[in-house]
Amino acid sequence: MLRSFYRSSQAAFYITLLLFAAGCGEDPRFSAQTQYLGGVYGNAPAGPPHDTVSYWDGDSVQGKPSITISLREQRAYFYKSGVLVGVSQLSTGREGLNTPYGHFSIIQKDVNHVSSLFGDYVDSAGKVVVPNVDVTKDPKPPGAHFQGTPMPYFMRIVSGTGLHAGYLPGYPASHGCIRMPEFMAENFFKSVSVGTPVTITN
Repeated sequence: MLRSFYRSSQAAFYITLLLFAAGCGEDPRFSAQTQYLGGVYGNAPAGPPHDTVSYWDGDSVQGKPSITISLREQRAYFYKSGVLVGVSQLSTGREGLNTPYGHFSIIQKDVNHVSSLFGDYVDSAGKVVVPNVDVTKDPKPPGAHFQGTPMPYFMRIVSGTGLHAGYLPGYPASHGCIRMPEFMAENFFKSVSVGTPVTITN
C-alpha cells in the first residue's frame, strides 16, 4: 500500500513538472485525469501561487448577470447576458466540508460580513488564544471571547455558504464558502443583486 502511494505521489510530481515545462500551468490536482492527493488541508506551498487567471472586463458591459463555478477547476465565471466578462481563481470547501453543487441564487449581500461560526478565541487585549475555531465544536477558554473571521463582499447563496474575499492557498481549503481574491470579490459584489443565479458544478 505504501509502495502504491509512493508511486502515485511520484507520478503526480512528474506530471506537475511536465505540465509546467510545457507552459500549461494547470494544477494537476484539479485535472480530470489526476487524483487529488493533498489530504484534508493539502500540501501548502511556501506562499500562495501567483494569480495568472483572474480578470474583470465587466464594467462597460450591460446585461443580466449570472455566475458559474467549477469546483474541479477552482474557478468562477461571471457572465452578463451570456457574455463572459470575468474569471476568478477560487478556494472552495476542503474535503469533508465540501462546497455544495447545484443551482442557487444570491440571497444576501453584506459588504462587511463577519462569520458567526468560524474565527478565533481572543483575550481581552485582542490576542489570539485559540486560532481557527468552530464555535459549535471548540470550547471557549475562560476569559476569552469569540472573534469571527472577516468575510468581505459576502454574497450568500445558501445557509452558511457564500462567495467572499479570502485567502487562496492554491487548493480547496475553506469550511465550504467560496473564497476569491479581494478585487474579484468586489467586482462580483457590485455586479450582482439578490436573485442573481449561481450554478456550481462538480
